[in-house]
Amino acid sequence: MPSFLLAPAVADAFPDTLIALVTATGLRGREDWPDTGAALAELEQRLAEGSWQPADESDPRIESWHTAYRAFGTNPRRIRPSVDALGRRLAKKGTLPRINPAVDSYNAVSVRHGLPAGAFDLTTVTGDVIIRYADGTESFTPLGEPGTVEHPKPGEVVYVDSAGVLTRHWNHRDAHRTRVTEDSAHVVFALETVAASRDGDLLKTAAEELRGLLAAHSDDVGVRYLSPAEPRVAV
Repeated sequence: MPSFLLAPAVADAFPDTLIALVTATGLRGREDWPDTGAALAELEQRLAEGSWQPADESDPRIESWHTAYRAFGTNPRRIRPSVDALGRRLAKKGTLPRINPAVDSYNAVSVRHGLPAGAFDLTTVTGDVIIRYADGTESFTPLGEPGTVEHPKPGEVVYVDSAGVLTRHWNHRDAHRTRVTEDSAHVVFALETVAASRDGDLLKTAAEELRGLLAAHSDDVGVRYLSPAEPRVAV
């Protein structure tokens, strides 16, 4: 059973970090997920009606991530936090992408609550996962680009296991190796904030919403929280 660890240097630099780790076992990604479809459709309808807008960079939830990105040397207007990019895409196109039910579920929760989200197929994770600063020697293959190898710059916050980098720029982009597909049966989903004193309750609400979408299509779903106070969590 792998653990997720928040490295001391990252915890010290971002002391208000809180990450919900939602672990689903026995996930059945080839079933019909009507509640997830309804969640996506509701967001798109509310956007079309003008009764709701996704959070943008003027929102404190997004602004806190822009500040974090700048702190580790990434320009957040060129390389955007995942929730910022997803919200901008929704606002422009009026629709969210349909990838597969598990990914669609965390996308819906992410954009609804203005919090970054991602996921890893745990059967492809090697050893523990550490959120730490890159040293520049690590390798990363971007999602959808299996023939590409990148090297995060030193000081960039990354998720990394013993085989390589799982995300770049904290939550900007996931790796191809640990991508979640319709056949992924053991998955951990991450919802994140670097402003837990303000958004911690929102994060917990979002985690429970995601748990609800997953529960009908999993054998078991658990939620654990990673923070500077609890920097190691087994999933």
